[in-house]
Amino acid sequence: MRLDKLLANMGVGSRSEVKKLVKQGRITVDGAIAKDSGMTLDPHTAEVICDGQRIHYRDVIYVMLNKPQGVVSATEDVRDKTVVDLLARDDRVLQPFPVGRLDKDTEGLLLLTNDGQLAHELLSPRKHVPKTYEAIVRGRVGETDIERFAAGVTLDDGYITMPAELTILSVAEAEEAEEAESSIRLTIHEGKFHQVKRMFEAVGKKVTYLKRISMGPLQLDDALPSGRYRHLTDEELALLMKVKGDK
Repeated sequence: MRLDKLLANMGVGSRSEVKKLVKQGRITVDGAIAKDSGMTLDPHTAEVICDGQRIHYRDVIYVMLNKPQGVVSATEDVRDKTVVDLLARDDRVLQPFPVGRLDKDTEGLLLLTNDGQLAHELLSPRKHVPKTYEAIVRGRVGETDIERFAAGVTLDDGYITMPAELTILSVAEAEEAEEAESSIRLTIHEGKFHQVKRMFEAVGKKVTYLKRISMGPLQLDDALPSGRYRHLTDEELALLMKVKGDK
C-alpha cells in the first residue's frame, strides 16, 4: 500500500496534505524519515509515525455501543444526533454503520461496523439471530402472556411472530390490572418494525421502557455507561466471526 493512501485512510489528511507532511519531514517509516509520499509498504507490519504518534492501520472496525435514548440508529440525520456522532473522529474514518436499528427511545446494545458480510449474517431473516431485551411494561404480565408469546402472537398487520421466550422479572401490583407495572425479559428471533412494542400491544399492554441486552452471541457490557462505546474484545470478535462463517 502507498504511504499517502494509508495515512489518508486513517484520517491523517488528504493525499496532498500527506505530501506536505512528508516534505516537512514529519513522517517516519520504520525509524527513517519518509522521502516519498508514494512509497509502498506493508500496512500491517510497517511502523508509521506522524508528528510523534504511531499510526495503526485498520481496515475494519467493530464497536459495541450502549445506545442512549434520544439518538437515532443511522449514519446521518438532518434533525437528530446519530449513533455515529457518538464515535471519536478516528473511529468514524472507517465509516462504520449500525447493524440493525434501535428506536430513538430504546436503549442498549448496538453493534457498529463496516463489515457488510457480518451485518448481513446478523440481520438475515433466514438466520433467526436471537435478540434479548429487558423492558418495563404497563399492565400485569402473567403466565398467559408467556404462553401466547411462546406460541407466536398476531401483530396489528396480521403477521404472526415466531415463538419468543418471555420471562417475568417482577410485577408491581396495582388495584387495577392495567395499572400494574411489569419488568420482563424477552428473546425474539426476528426483527420486525417496533416488534417488541407491537407484541405487547397485541396482548393489551404497553412498553414504557426498552433496552436491548444481547444480539446473537454479543452481550452488552454491564460496565459500559449509556452513550459510551468500546471496541470489541478478541473473544467477542471470535464469537461474531463464527456467525459470519469465518474460520
